[in-house]
This record gives sequence, structure tokens and C-alpha cells, in this order.
Amino acid sequence: MLRDKSLQFAKNRVVFAFGGNLESSIGSVDDTIVSAIDTLVSLGSHVVARSRFYETPCFPAGAGPDYINLVAVVDTPHSPDDLLTQLHEVEVKFGRARQVRWAGRTLDIDILSYENRIFPDLDTYNHWKDLPVQAQMQNAPTGLILPHPRIQDRGFVLIPLCDVYPDWIHPVSGKTAQMLCDALPISETQGIKPL
Repeated sequence: MLRDKSLQFAKNRVVFAFGGNLESSIGSVDDTIVSAIDTLVSLGSHVVARSRFYETPCFPAGAGPDYINLVAVVDTPHSPDDLLTQLHEVEVKFGRARQVRWAGRTLDIDILSYENRIFPDLDTYNHWKDLPVQAQMQNAPTGLILPHPRIQDRGFVLIPLCDVYPDWIHPVSGKTAQMLCDALPISETQGIKPL
């Protein structure tokens, strides 16, 4: 577990969320996530810490098998845009098809935070953070938004994030991952369990 607050300012410190609910060509969702992490390491990133695997109820309810989620803290030499391109390539390698928003998937990798930057700017971040759920289901940003605009809303992200980096500070709200997790409504945390 990361406890040294100075670590949040380390060069190219990135927090990733991994998830999936469909088997890939290499096997189970957890095998796919481990292989995706190994691929990122082979491309020059270094895993500093990773959470346990968590099982998360599928959203929307009944839309498919439950998800497996994990959060990893990584040091990387790559820029945010290069890293996003790399992640999309890794997702495709493991069978990710981007046809329907929030559909079942073999692998999903999100950049939650990159050096605690706000990117591309605060107005763009706030637009996506404040987007109603129905609009979120139909629209996806065309570029990278940092921090991830849904971190504070998602138990399946905050619970594993607190496994490895409870002192991570949200660059907009100023709240730690643990504070954000503790503020979640029970509807966002129930059914999420470690594997």
C-alpha cells in the first residue's frame, strides 16, 4: 500500500483502472487483466502497486456477467496521449470491441490520474463530470479527460484504489481516495467484493 504522500508527485505516476466481464482468447477476465498488465510492463511501464481483484455487479443490472476490477499504480515514461494510444492497442489485442457504450467487454483500461494533472482543462473536465447518466451512456469524449471524470462516483474504482493508494488526492476536489470512497452511497458499494 502506498503511504508516502510524496509518491503522488513522482514523475509520470499514473493510476489505471482495469476491468472486464467477458473471457478473452487467453482465458478468464483476471487472466486477461494480468496479461494486459504484463504487456504494459513490456512496453516500458513499471507497476508500483496493484489492488486485489474485485467482483462488481454488472451495470446496467442484467446486461451481462458481473465485472472483475483492479486498480494499479504505475510509473511510465510515456506521455498521456501516447499512453492512451498504447492502452487502446492493448485492449484490442485482448479482444475489446468498442461498438456499444458500456457493453460487455473482455478488457477495459482507464487512466484515472496522470501526475494528478487536470487535462485538457478544468472546463472540459467539469463538462464531463457533470454530464447526466443518460448522456454518459450515449456519449464518450473523443480525447483524454483527467482526472477520470467518474472516479468520485464509482465504487468499483474507489474500493480497489483505496487498497493501494488511499491517500491519493483528487486534483479538483482536494479529497483523498478514502474520503471519496467513504462518501459513496451504499448503492455504489453494495455487491462489490474482493476475490
